Amino acid sequence: MVDKKRTYISRMENNGSNLTLKTLYETVEKGLGGKVKISIEN
Repeated sequence: MVDKKRTYISRMENNGSNLTLKTLYETVEKGLGGKVKISIEN
């Protein structure tokens, strides 16, 4: 669904290395049907 290789998804699940916001967005919103909400507080 998110057009990523299984090995890449596995690496994300196991250690989150090299995870970009774009990939996080695509995985959650396109692959899982969820919503990504990012907030920055100071």
